[in-house]
Amino acid sequence: MFKLSVITDEVSQDLKTVVSFAKEYGLDGVEVRTLWNKNIVQMSKAELRELKATLDGEGLEIPSMATPFFKCGIDDEAKVKEHLDILRKSIDLGHELSCRLIRGFTFWRKGSYQKLRDEVLAQFQEVVRILNPAPEFVLGIENEAATTVGTGNELAEFLSDLDSSQVRGIWDPGNVVFVEDIEETPYPDGYEAAKEYMIHFHLKDAKKDAEGKPHWTLVGEGDIDYEGQFAALARDGYTGFVSLETHWRPKELSKELVDRPGGGAYSEGGNVGSRLCMESTLRMLEKLGIRG
Repeated sequence: MFKLSVITDEVSQDLKTVVSFAKEYGLDGVEVRTLWNKNIVQMSKAELRELKATLDGEGLEIPSMATPFFKCGIDDEAKVKEHLDILRKSIDLGHELSCRLIRGFTFWRKGSYQKLRDEVLAQFQEVVRILNPAPEFVLGIENEAATTVGTGNELAEFLSDLDSSQVRGIWDPGNVVFVEDIEETPYPDGYEAAKEYMIHFHLKDAKKDAEGKPHWTLVGEGDIDYEGQFAALARDGYTGFVSLETHWRPKELSKELVDRPGGGAYSEGGNVGSRLCMESTLRMLEKLGIRG
């Protein structure tokens, strides 16, 4: 049976508030992106110790370190080097936090993966070299509309091409709705392509309006067949985490905040949106007999 978590800044920048949310809804873990207005890779040793001790004390796992790795331009040599340092630091953080999954991306999108395959694969050779001496660590690549790998099929194609056991997939059905240049039905099509590589799952929902413009929405009210998706996860024996990455707020977030999430401005209204999305999710799971 899969487990449930929430990304910190989808609730609050305050650790106690996030922990309270997780305990109230019976979650199994907390995925860390930003807290105290700092990304996980910017936190001090003292903050990391506080984070670890607090979550351990509540019996909550850290399923993933949601770093911004490779959310940068593929042609920006200085930024690429900076992000490779983020990967190296994330491995050190993983030892501190007893977490072996690092979330990352595939550069800002300037075309489909098929068009940029050679460039992306060339950059990821150094990624594999950095990971190799730490075989217990996995880099989870999230399909993200703003990056080169945006759909389930692109994710599967990239991971097949790279062929590294230390680089796997974070499947996010909601992000597919925002990909502008490729049409894909997140479930079942995207999921069926990506599931072979999936190590983690991000939960959020979206729908297109009458003009075809996508918007984040309450889980269960968007264009994604989440009942079918959850049933498929159970049927396929997925035992990892489903991590709520709400994005939906009473007041719609700007594209800039969605592309670069984190901090107080991003978390504003998140507690309300995440509560409604988690309650909707739990109702669906109970209806399906997956989680009572």
